[in-house]
Amino acid sequence: MQETRLDTARIRAARRVIDPIFLDTPLYRCEALEPDLGCTVSIKLETANPVRSFKARGTELVASLLADNGRRAVVCASAGNLGQALAWSGRGRGLDVTVVASRFAPAAKLDRIRALDARLELVDGDFDMARERAAAIARYDGIRLVEDSLDIETCEGAATIGLELVDTVPSFDAVLIALGGGALATGVGHVVKALASEVEVICVQPLGAPAMTHSWRQRRVVTTDSTDTIADGVAGRCPIPAVLDDDLLLVADDAVLVQEASITAGMRMLLDHAGLVVEPSAALGIAAILEDRDRFAGRHVVTIVCGSNVDVDAYHRWVGAAPVHGS
Repeated sequence: MQETRLDTARIRAARRVIDPIFLDTPLYRCEALEPDLGCTVSIKLETANPVRSFKARGTELVASLLADNGRRAVVCASAGNLGQALAWSGRGRGLDVTVVASRFAPAAKLDRIRALDARLELVDGDFDMARERAAAIARYDGIRLVEDSLDIETCEGAATIGLELVDTVPSFDAVLIALGGGALATGVGHVVKALASEVEVICVQPLGAPAMTHSWRQRRVVTTDSTDTIADGVAGRCPIPAVLDDDLLLVADDAVLVQEASITAGMRMLLDHAGLVVEPSAALGIAAILEDRDRFAGRHVVTIVCGSNVDVDAYHRWVGAAPVHGS
């Protein structure tokens, strides 16, 4: 395999830095989902931790390096989950954390960032506008800017999920990974292709936020003017060139787009059949199976349930409206 920015030895070493509370997350076959989906389904559950998403695997590496180097302040842009994770990791290491987010981000995510003692600045725009503001703060204050997916620690932290997959699941045919900025997809994809190359790495994005998928398909950065999806955690407009060119193009076998109705149906299925309350991004893998059952029929598929930070009222609106899919 052509070399990516990621390094398997560094990823293995990362496990010694990340707080064990974020490692070795539950991984199990969910037979209750299988009659409706027509394939064997295993769930990698990245929500059973203090920040309820996979993001702290990366922020633990970032915060550890900053603390070791005597740096005391850091800023990031976030759709909500990265900010919460960086606040958690930074608080434990005495770092001053600033998070820039859209004021339209889910209130539950913003409230948890504040509760973890981070300074929260809101912008009247989307995630990409928050990225611009975070970069400006970093320049003005002379502090470290954490850029999700561009900073290799965020990818290699997420990649430890891949180690746990290939070390635990005796045999699986495909892994379905939510695709936003790319940290999760490139990290897990790198490990899977390095250690279990026969496994198909499939990235999943909402039809209403397709920039990275279009970029993967056209093998060049494609931006969009706007996004329109409930899956706020993956709703970016401007892919990062290095993440696409040096990582995603080398490790992803496919990138697919799914409809909003399939996302809400996937959320409903995870509630009804797995007892899991998840945010929309975490249901993208199930949505991909629902939209293409024939592709996955008879195969063993792993899906990464990547986050459960969701506003309760919005969740009830979405899940209450989700159609019930029969087999």
